[in-house]
Amino acid sequence: MNELTVRETNGILRQPWIDPRRTSAGLGWDQLYVSTQREQPYQAGFDAAPTHLVILHLNGPVAVRRGHLGLTESRTVPPGAFFMHPAGKDLDVELGGELDTVHVYLTDAALQDAHDEDAPVRLAEELGTVDPLLEQIVLSLDGVLKHWEPSARTYVDHLGALLAAQLARRHAGTGRPVPEPKRPGLGSRQYAAVCELMRERLSEPVPLTDMAAVAGLSVSQFSRQFKARTGLAPHRFLIRLRVDAALRLLREGAMPIAEVATCCGFSHQEHLTRVFSAHLETTPAAVRRSGLTAA
Repeated sequence: MNELTVRETNGILRQPWIDPRRTSAGLGWDQLYVSTQREQPYQAGFDAAPTHLVILHLNGPVAVRRGHLGLTESRTVPPGAFFMHPAGKDLDVELGGELDTVHVYLTDAALQDAHDEDAPVRLAEELGTVDPLLEQIVLSLDGVLKHWEPSARTYVDHLGALLAAQLARRHAGTGRPVPEPKRPGLGSRQYAAVCELMRERLSEPVPLTDMAAVAGLSVSQFSRQFKARTGLAPHRFLIRLRVDAALRLLREGAMPIAEVATCCGFSHQEHLTRVFSAHLETTPAAVRRSGLTAA
């Protein structure tokens, strides 16, 4: 699938009163477009977009008015609250003061996949909604933008699936939580096929869509069933495989540490060192030295 770009958004981000700080442009994300910016006060109308819009207010409070064919709803929105607008619907909006925001644009395909029922789900129009879990997901996406590394692609897919699932269950257009459907489990053959895929592509990003396709499940089904089976989200399981592979190479061979890092899917040697420190409380150099001593 092609990268989702600002062209698939509703046009807010292309206005002169928007000062972008960081975006997902050029990162290859195919179901999400994320942008963090400072917005100046404005009043404008925007055409319908093919993507669902979720805006997290990072500061405030600020007065916002919104509507369709007119400004019909008004609210003072506090920090940490959300503005949501569904795909396929025009938007009139007025922002009453300066504001720092994170915009997340989500494809309808991702939302429907997370819903996973016959009847389609539609994002509700919400203003000033508070959802702590959704806030943490959006902040995590912004954190990925701040410190982007190609190896984080699987983590981004995981966050996108979590975001879509939370929207489908808690912010559906009916205003009622979407019931959790029954789903098939991740069988042994499916699990083995996914693990084989991870090991074969250890040195490169492995999107969740590829893992789910091997398992014959939707992305949302796969993410839930994989964690139920392993106790780990797919991206964390992949990190563990990469760490294990790096440990073997460091202990058993003389490959330079920088090459070990890239061979095992880490962006560079410093990235490998950070992961080792976080997961093993040691460094690649210390592992290499202990391997030489043991020999």
